[in-house]
Amino acid sequence: MEKIEHMEKKYRIVTYGCQMNVHESEKLAGILRARGYKDEAASEEEADIIVFNTCCIRENAENHAYGNIGALKKLKKARPDLLVAVGGCMTQQAGAAEKLRKKFPFVDIVFGTHNLEEFGALLDRKRGRKKAVVEIPDKEGAVREEDISFRTSYPNAWVNIMYGCNNFCSYCIVPYVRGRERSRAADAVVAEVNGLLDRGYKEITLLGQNVNSYGSDRGEVSFPQLLRRICAREEKFRLRFMTSNPKDFGEELVRAIADHRQLCRLVHLPVQAGSDRILRLMNRKYTAKEYLQKVEMLRRILPDCRLSTDIMVGFPTETEEDFRATLDLVRAADFSTAFTFVYSRRSGTAAAQMEGQIPEEVQKERIMRLVELVNAQTREQSLAYRGKTVEILCEDRDEKKGLYLGRDEFGRMGYFASERDCIGEFVQMRVTDSSGISLMGEVAAKE
Repeated sequence: MEKIEHMEKKYRIVTYGCQMNVHESEKLAGILRARGYKDEAASEEEADIIVFNTCCIRENAENHAYGNIGALKKLKKARPDLLVAVGGCMTQQAGAAEKLRKKFPFVDIVFGTHNLEEFGALLDRKRGRKKAVVEIPDKEGAVREEDISFRTSYPNAWVNIMYGCNNFCSYCIVPYVRGRERSRAADAVVAEVNGLLDRGYKEITLLGQNVNSYGSDRGEVSFPQLLRRICAREEKFRLRFMTSNPKDFGEELVRAIADHRQLCRLVHLPVQAGSDRILRLMNRKYTAKEYLQKVEMLRRILPDCRLSTDIMVGFPTETEEDFRATLDLVRAADFSTAFTFVYSRRSGTAAAQMEGQIPEEVQKERIMRLVELVNAQTREQSLAYRGKTVEILCEDRDEKKGLYLGRDEFGRMGYFASERDCIGEFVQMRVTDSSGISLMGEVAAKE
């Protein structure tokens, strides 16, 4: 009888970065499972293959990846049959694969972002040979439309609608490691979403570096039109999207949100800075005034909406006056939540060559002031929840707390007790307390 390989073998995927990377790790899991790695290992010691899906957007993610890869040296020496693969944004950078192989010669497979979905073929090539397989394509490949993911995030699911970015913000490495914008066919996106809804998923998040420009490379369906097509299904589900670039955020998109209750009223609109001078240096292509005008338009059409954002401090040449302009914009926009970051110098970007890099101690002092302001706004908005009944999509159970948990449409996490398993259900929860972005409550009695 022919021997069947890998039937009992296990895999472990280590993911760094954003939701897009999390979803790409689901694709890697699907590839591995199709090749006989049927179970996910609980630890590195139990794994037969370890795959690092890396990120290079910020320096700390890259440093963590290098540290964790290096920590496998002893395990790999003790178990030569263990396969170690490294891919993603970090390896796609110019010269990164050579640096990785020199630093960690025990790594078996190195791949990039452009050939992530071809990982199975690279794994096949590695079998039966001692030499490492290193393949980093210079150019992005064709968009694959089939869903190869092994999804582990029920009742939530992520769906890529496009890849790459054309904006070239001066601090960002994404266009260099993910390539130019390539939109998926609208029919394929709608079919994938419908398939997920048919399987019982309740919340879909559409992913792209700048979803607002979806379809501009194909000249067929615009992003608002795509949203309307998805929302043609009348059953109850939630639809989210990220990320939107303010320069392309317009009324047509807001009208689509207003017309369809499936679309969550939380809009993520990264501003990055409140100083026009810094925004120009960042190559963001809008002013603080223009950003706030879009916020005003959004709230005029959708009075019940909430706004989240990304903000960066310590960009090269940022003065105290520039930073105060950011604080002023935060107060004016009244964000529901904000993801705050210290500028991280990325080799290969325009900003890395700029003079006037801000000292670390100044960056730390400014980020603390920004976080204090953002947290104060978040707490105030959370206080307004007390005594109200909100709809939570139950996602999981916290076994330590003995509570179920899930989010409302505005992204607030709610915790509640339940005598039955309600994961995957919409639950009416009466809020009894709030702390930061978390809500505590109880299942509301049915009228």
